[in-house]
Amino acid sequence: MNPNLIIFDTTLRDGEQSPGASMTREEKVRIGKQLERLKVDVIEAGFPAASPGDFESVRAVATTVRDSTVCGLARAQESDIRKVAEAIASAASGRIHTFIATSPIHMEKKLRMTPDQVMETATRAVKLARSFTDDVEFSCEDAVRSDPDFLCRIIETVIQAGARTINIPDTVGYAIPYQYGALIESLIQRIPNAHKAVFSVHCHNDLGLAVSNSLAAVLAGARQVECTINGLGERAGNAALEEIVMALKTRRDVFSVDTRIDTAQIVPASRLVSTITGFPVQPNKAIVGANAFAHESGIHQDGVLKHRETYEIMRAEDVGWNASKLVLGKHSGRSAFRARLSELGIELESEAHLNAAFQRFKELADKKHDIFDEDLHALVSEEVTEPHKEKYSLLSLTAYSETGEIPHAYLVLSCEGHEMESEAQGSGPVDAAFKAVERLVFSGSELLLYSVNNITSGTESQGEVTVRLSRNGRIVNGLGADTDIVVASVKAYLNALNKLGAGTERMNPQM
Repeated sequence: MNPNLIIFDTTLRDGEQSPGASMTREEKVRIGKQLERLKVDVIEAGFPAASPGDFESVRAVATTVRDSTVCGLARAQESDIRKVAEAIASAASGRIHTFIATSPIHMEKKLRMTPDQVMETATRAVKLARSFTDDVEFSCEDAVRSDPDFLCRIIETVIQAGARTINIPDTVGYAIPYQYGALIESLIQRIPNAHKAVFSVHCHNDLGLAVSNSLAAVLAGARQVECTINGLGERAGNAALEEIVMALKTRRDVFSVDTRIDTAQIVPASRLVSTITGFPVQPNKAIVGANAFAHESGIHQDGVLKHRETYEIMRAEDVGWNASKLVLGKHSGRSAFRARLSELGIELESEAHLNAAFQRFKELADKKHDIFDEDLHALVSEEVTEPHKEKYSLLSLTAYSETGEIPHAYLVLSCEGHEMESEAQGSGPVDAAFKAVERLVFSGSELLLYSVNNITSGTESQGEVTVRLSRNGRIVNGLGADTDIVVASVKAYLNALNKLGAGTERMNPQM
């Protein structure tokens, strides 16, 4: 049995299917570079057939990433597979991942195909994919609710056709660990040519069991786990990469496998994904939550001070905590700024973008004394989203709030190069500012979420605001950061409005 576990990260594909978590090409490349630093084995960069934007994003990641395999997802259709092949053509190592549903309910109600038709389609798809690359993965969508005998038949057939990775996804998060482990073990034992393929698992978290199911599958012989940073994903999300990796590392007495993950890059990856998608990490989230290594109880504190392992089973620094280096200050020059961005894997598209980011860095340095890596990530996020193409931007804002008085806000926006001004009252300065914006744009959107988090510690920290808007069934997240929380809020609101205006329809495949 292979002692190495392949970590297949699907943050850029399945993670992006979280409502509001869509990413631009530039954002996907930034995350792809961080996943490469994390030493992820396979990066599923997207679903090229979903939209022209998805195709270009996968191609950009494939061109940029050199040390990880770059994968694209395709339905078991010729057009999809050819799209993936074209998108990953420039990859140093590329994979085509094709899938079709195998459960009775999916075959009958969704595909309207017989089992024999499904098997024929799957075989044809794998053979076509193999004509482009030797690295082909096949997934049995809704495998947990599929007939085991049929699974054995179709898996044996697609392995014969050339699939070298077989994925057994728990598409709807229905599995229970001991049953899921037993299924994986049974398939490996029953399928005659199982030794010719790596068995993989992809677990959704609808019952909160995605990590447990994945680990049960590893114990049963699976040698690839599909997961996401922070457990991001549609509905309740996917198995969290950080939890899978640290469970394997911490419990070596149970698991006889290892990964090549650089665990010190886990927290930086978590923060980057959170910043770009606008999905904050809950404080008590395992491994990457702010409280994951905090001790409130006096008994716990006393024990940790006497001997760390009394209450800590991992070291915070092993997963990247305490790595927020003080990097720059108000006297730092452009060369130092550029060099630090390069170390963080951030490459701006042009000198103009760099100049604009450097100017904002100087403005931020005048407001707060210490500039950390997290500040730089938040700062350049506005540049890589190509602000010159955005419809709305904030030029100035005055907000007023006093006990016993009604808060009000006055602001000036740029709308496609034209200045517009507005003012409004509200229940607080943020509410007043949002109402002032709406008096100008009449967006017709619904505010679903307003969330504030500090980027670093201290009262002079930048506030990072997430705004989630919905209009006509489309949901987007907007992000804004500033030392003034009202300014950050308006930036986030406008960022969401710009995304709503630039929206395109895309397909979201289930897995």
